[in-house]
Amino acid sequence: MMVTQISNGRFHHFHLARQLEKHRMLEAIFTGYPRFKLKDEQGIPLEKIRTFPWLQAPYMMLARTGVYKWNWLNAEWSWWAGRSLDNYVARQIKEKRFLVALSGAGLHSGKVTQDCGGKYICDRGSCHIRFQDEILKEEYKIWKLPYFEIDKRSVNREEAEYEQADRITVPSEFVRKSFLAKGVPSEKISKVTYGARLERFSKQGSPDKSKFVVLWVGGVSVRKGFMYLLEAFTRLNHPNKELKVVGPMSEEIKGLLYGHISPDVIFLGALPNDKLPELYSTSTVFVLPSLEEGLAMVQGEALACGCPIVSSTNSGAEDLITHGKEGFIVPIRSSNAILESFQQLLDTPGLRDKLSQAALERVKQMGGWDSYGDAYVALLKSIG
Repeated sequence: MMVTQISNGRFHHFHLARQLEKHRMLEAIFTGYPRFKLKDEQGIPLEKIRTFPWLQAPYMMLARTGVYKWNWLNAEWSWWAGRSLDNYVARQIKEKRFLVALSGAGLHSGKVTQDCGGKYICDRGSCHIRFQDEILKEEYKIWKLPYFEIDKRSVNREEAEYEQADRITVPSEFVRKSFLAKGVPSEKISKVTYGARLERFSKQGSPDKSKFVVLWVGGVSVRKGFMYLLEAFTRLNHPNKELKVVGPMSEEIKGLLYGHISPDVIFLGALPNDKLPELYSTSTVFVLPSLEEGLAMVQGEALACGCPIVSSTNSGAEDLITHGKEGFIVPIRSSNAILESFQQLLDTPGLRDKLSQAALERVKQMGGWDSYGDAYVALLKSIG
């Protein structure tokens, strides 16, 4: 059977679409992204990219205006953007196929697909939505910040998708366990681990051994555990240390940081991808202590550049590295564990070079996105 995909944004779904096209299985990928934003999506015939940007594109633009502070509008717009794309795709389905829909966008179209004799796969890029809501609510309470719960309509809709789907695909063991914890049967969950774009990320230099450079790449937010990294870095005793932060900063973090940033913490803002390989390669270590994440692809990027990683158990790291071999896996909410990893790198001559070499070897074993595509296609054929 051919495959139709639905993804409101880009995420990993365009990597999957390229792989399905290689296997001659891609019928189309539907997205809320506007077409002009998709010019660089090589390997997918333009006629197979179907855009429905009328609600999703304006919703994405809201993030730049600060209107996300109006949480009621954010919730409403997100709700209708997902539903409208789902309903639009449902009207296009007339015959048997696989439908692979990002969670939140496939309830109606999935049912139509099944009614046509096809199979509906709900693809969840993060942990179970109720698990996600609960852990974030706890975290915001720790930092004494207001937390706006995930829209109950969205929670109920996603849980209906989990129930409706023939299979749920997830990217990591952490995500799989979150579904099991919420009572989803194990036989309904299939783990397919993401790859990395090896053609874009490779080792381009080495760190200055007189410095200890910690790198952060991604949104600077409570969800990603930035404050735990900052605390560990602040306590690190080193005469020539730097924390380089790449990515946009959330308003909540700005409030927590006000008046507490030293000159050795350098905020670089958002940078284009072609600037990242050198940063990864010349940093001592990359850190991602997320509270919840499906499988952060920045980890694979760092490994491809030979940069050891320190990541939380809830970042999907255990599906990428072995603790102590290519980096370190630490508990969530533990600045002490992050600091201990830094200290081990400082106290053990040659350890960074050893971890770096292991990281490069690990990425070769991962096989880029081809391995992900092969595994996903094998899964589809097994349930088709």
